[in-house]
Amino acid sequence: MPRRIGTCLWFENQAEEAANYYTGIFENARILNVSRFGEGGPGMPGEAIAVDFELEGRAFTALNGARSSGFTEAVSFVVDCEDQAAVDRYWDALSDGGTESMCGWLRDRFGVSWQVVPSVLPSLIAGPDPQGSQRAMQAMLAMRKLDIAELQKAYDG
Repeated sequence: MPRRIGTCLWFENQAEEAANYYTGIFENARILNVSRFGEGGPGMPGEAIAVDFELEGRAFTALNGARSSGFTEAVSFVVDCEDQAAVDRYWDALSDGGTESMCGWLRDRFGVSWQVVPSVLPSLIAGPDPQGSQRAMQAMLAMRKLDIAELQKAYDG
Protein backbone atom coordinates (compact mmCIF):
# COMPACT_ATOMS: atom_id res chain seq x y z
CA MET A 1 0.00 0.00 0.00
CA PRO A 2 1.51 3.38 -0.92
CA ARG A 3 2.14 5.85 1.84
CA ARG A 4 -0.47 8.56 1.80
CA ILE A 5 1.32 11.16 3.88
CA GLY A 6 5.03 11.84 4.21
CA THR A 7 7.21 14.69 5.38
CA CYS A 8 9.26 16.89 3.08
CA LEU A 9 12.17 18.81 4.60
CA TRP A 10 13.43 21.67 2.43
CA PHE A 11 17.15 22.41 2.56
CA GLU A 12 19.26 24.85 0.61
CA ASN A 13 21.83 22.26 -0.50
CA GLN A 14 22.19 19.78 2.38
CA ALA A 15 19.45 17.24 1.54
CA GLU A 16 21.76 14.28 1.02
CA GLU A 17 23.94 15.16 4.01
CA ALA A 18 20.85 15.49 6.23
CA ALA A 19 19.31 12.21 5.04
CA ASN A 20 22.59 10.39 5.71
CA TYR A 21 22.83 12.04 9.13
CA TYR A 22 19.30 11.05 10.17
CA THR A 23 19.55 7.49 8.84
CA GLY A 24 22.80 7.12 10.77
CA ILE A 25 21.09 8.02 14.05
CA PHE A 26 17.98 5.86 13.97
CA GLU A 27 18.25 2.06 14.07
CA ASN A 28 15.35 1.36 11.72
CA ALA A 29 16.29 3.77 8.94
CA ARG A 30 17.28 3.65 5.31
CA ILE A 31 17.81 5.72 2.18
CA LEU A 32 15.22 4.70 -0.41
CA ASN A 33 16.14 6.81 -3.43
CA VAL A 34 18.35 9.70 -4.46
CA SER A 35 17.25 11.83 -7.43
CA ARG A 36 20.07 13.86 -8.92
CA PHE A 37 20.27 16.88 -11.21
CA GLY A 38 21.30 16.14 -14.77
CA GLU A 39 22.91 18.36 -17.36
CA GLY A 40 20.96 21.56 -17.87
CA GLY A 41 19.14 21.33 -14.55
CA PRO A 42 18.90 24.14 -12.07
CA GLY A 43 21.50 22.47 -9.84
CA MET A 44 24.98 21.10 -10.38
CA PRO A 45 24.96 17.86 -12.39
CA GLY A 46 25.12 14.92 -9.98
CA GLU A 47 23.97 16.93 -6.96
CA ALA A 48 20.99 15.48 -5.14
CA ILE A 49 17.72 17.26 -5.76
CA ALA A 50 15.71 14.96 -3.49
CA VAL A 51 16.46 12.08 -1.14
CA ASP A 52 13.68 9.73 -0.06
CA PHE A 53 14.34 7.99 3.24
CA GLU A 54 12.62 6.27 6.14
CA LEU A 55 13.03 6.70 9.88
CA GLU A 56 11.28 4.11 12.04
CA GLY A 57 8.84 3.33 9.22
CA ARG A 58 7.97 6.99 8.49
CA ALA A 59 8.53 8.44 5.02
CA PHE A 60 10.62 11.57 4.53
CA THR A 61 11.94 13.48 1.55
CA ALA A 62 14.90 15.81 1.90
CA LEU A 63 14.73 18.39 -0.90
CA ASN A 64 17.38 20.80 -2.10
CA GLY A 65 15.33 23.87 -2.88
CA ALA A 66 18.07 26.33 -3.94
CA ARG A 67 17.23 28.56 -0.99
CA SER A 68 16.06 27.44 2.38
CA SER A 69 12.84 28.63 3.93
CA GLY A 70 14.25 27.70 7.32
CA PHE A 71 12.75 25.52 10.02
CA THR A 72 10.95 26.62 13.18
CA GLU A 73 9.74 24.91 16.34
CA ALA A 74 6.22 25.17 14.91
CA VAL A 75 6.94 21.72 13.45
CA SER A 76 8.98 19.22 15.42
CA PHE A 77 9.59 15.49 15.50
CA VAL A 78 9.01 13.58 18.72
CA VAL A 79 11.34 10.71 19.60
CA ASP A 80 9.64 8.43 22.14
CA CYS A 81 12.31 6.85 24.35
CA GLU A 82 11.74 3.79 26.54
CA ASP A 83 14.58 4.51 28.97
CA GLN A 84 17.27 7.00 29.93
CA ALA A 85 19.86 5.31 27.73
CA ALA A 86 17.66 6.01 24.68
CA VAL A 87 17.05 9.61 25.80
CA ASP A 88 20.81 10.10 26.19
CA ARG A 89 21.66 8.46 22.86
CA TYR A 90 19.14 10.42 20.76
CA TRP A 91 19.78 13.67 22.63
CA ASP A 92 23.53 13.44 22.12
CA ALA A 93 23.26 12.46 18.45
CA LEU A 94 20.61 15.00 17.45
CA SER A 95 22.05 17.91 19.44
CA ASP A 96 25.59 17.37 18.08
CA GLY A 97 26.28 20.58 16.19
CA GLY A 98 22.83 21.90 17.06
CA THR A 99 21.37 23.81 19.99
CA GLU A 100 19.70 22.52 23.12
CA SER A 101 16.48 24.09 24.27
CA MET A 102 14.23 23.45 27.27
CA CYS A 103 11.96 20.56 28.28
CA GLY A 104 13.50 17.96 26.00
CA TRP A 105 13.52 20.14 22.86
CA LEU A 106 16.51 20.75 20.60
CA ARG A 107 17.39 21.94 17.13
CA ASP A 108 19.78 19.76 15.18
CA ARG A 109 22.68 21.01 13.04
CA PHE A 110 20.26 21.62 10.15
CA GLY A 111 17.80 23.63 12.26
CA VAL A 112 15.15 20.88 12.47
CA SER A 113 13.38 20.73 15.85
CA TRP A 114 13.12 17.52 17.86
CA GLN A 115 11.55 16.55 21.15
CA VAL A 116 13.41 13.71 22.88
CA VAL A 117 10.85 12.42 25.36
CA PRO A 118 10.80 9.45 27.72
CA SER A 119 7.71 7.24 27.35
CA VAL A 120 7.00 7.64 31.06
CA LEU A 121 6.64 11.44 30.85
CA PRO A 122 2.82 11.60 30.40
CA SER A 123 2.27 9.43 33.47
CA LEU A 124 4.44 11.79 35.52
CA ILE A 125 3.20 15.20 34.37
CA ALA A 126 -0.42 14.08 34.10
CA GLY A 127 -0.48 11.25 36.64
CA PRO A 128 -3.14 10.46 39.23
CA ASP A 129 -1.39 12.50 41.97
CA PRO A 130 -2.01 16.20 41.13
CA GLN A 131 0.73 17.45 43.48
CA GLY A 132 3.20 14.89 42.13
CA SER A 133 2.32 15.89 38.58
CA GLN A 134 2.89 19.55 39.41
CA ARG A 135 6.29 18.76 40.95
CA ALA A 136 7.25 16.68 37.89
CA MET A 137 6.11 19.50 35.59
CA GLN A 138 8.21 22.03 37.50
CA ALA A 139 11.22 19.70 37.34
CA MET A 140 10.73 19.24 33.58
CA LEU A 141 10.53 23.00 33.03
CA ALA A 142 13.99 23.39 34.60
CA MET A 143 15.62 20.73 32.38
CA ARG A 144 17.12 20.73 28.94
CA LYS A 145 17.64 16.99 28.35
CA LEU A 146 14.97 15.13 30.31
CA ASP A 147 16.17 13.00 33.22
CA ILE A 148 13.74 10.20 34.05
CA ALA A 149 15.12 9.56 37.55
CA GLU A 150 14.84 13.26 38.47
CA LEU A 151 11.33 13.50 37.04
CA GLN A 152 10.27 10.42 39.01
CA LYS A 153 11.93 11.75 42.16
CA ALA A 154 10.02 15.03 41.76
CA TYR A 155 6.75 13.18 41.19
CA ASP A 156 7.30 11.00 44.27
CA GLY A 157 8.05 14.07 46.37
